[in-house]
Amino acid sequence: MTGEESGRRDSRALEPELITDHQEKAAAEARNGLRQYDAAIGAIQSALERGFFKLRPSLILALQREALAGISAYAGNYRPGGVAIEASKHEPVGAHLVPELVEDMCDYVNDHWSESTPIHLASYVMWRLNWIHPFADGNGRTSRITSYVVLSIRAGAILPGTPTIPDQIVDNRIPYFEALDAADAAFRSGRIDVSKMEVFVAALLAKQLTGFYESMGGKLPE
Repeated sequence: MTGEESGRRDSRALEPELITDHQEKAAAEARNGLRQYDAAIGAIQSALERGFFKLRPSLILALQREALAGISAYAGNYRPGGVAIEASKHEPVGAHLVPELVEDMCDYVNDHWSESTPIHLASYVMWRLNWIHPFADGNGRTSRITSYVVLSIRAGAILPGTPTIPDQIVDNRIPYFEALDAADAAFRSGRIDVSKMEVFVAALLAKQLTGFYESMGGKLPE
């Protein structure tokens, strides 16, 4: 993948548009964004109460469904065909490979759950789900919220503070794209290396938690 100055990388798949008016679509995306976040918090709460969690494709599909309900005919489903990413050199895998690759991604998280840090697991999901690009639309939104769910559950808490990590990425996507690019380059050479994404996620987490600290009246040293 390569960076682009507009700060967006939009997926383009051959599917009918359910909403053609740009303002209506923007309003629907905003509503769905709140629904997706609520669903994510619900998943975190449920896992913390149970004291047990495994990342499963069904959760990822459910989170994507919340983001694309009423917007995409494929909401809650994997893409049926190819997809291109505007302003990116990355070519996502064929649709027939998507289900197995998503399962493999979940297996990696579950197999490394205890020995890996929350930041590593969240960073891996952020990159790998983008790399697979399993959906006709909403891949970035779903990767970011799934990563946040994994981070929170592995950390053992609903993370306080604002802006949240997903919101911070939306506000400035360029470092996010650069971290994805670095992980892509490592993978092309046969390595899984999400270290740049880990630095990025850690900085966003620090900002979110600092927001909570300051909202409680805390003051950072000059």
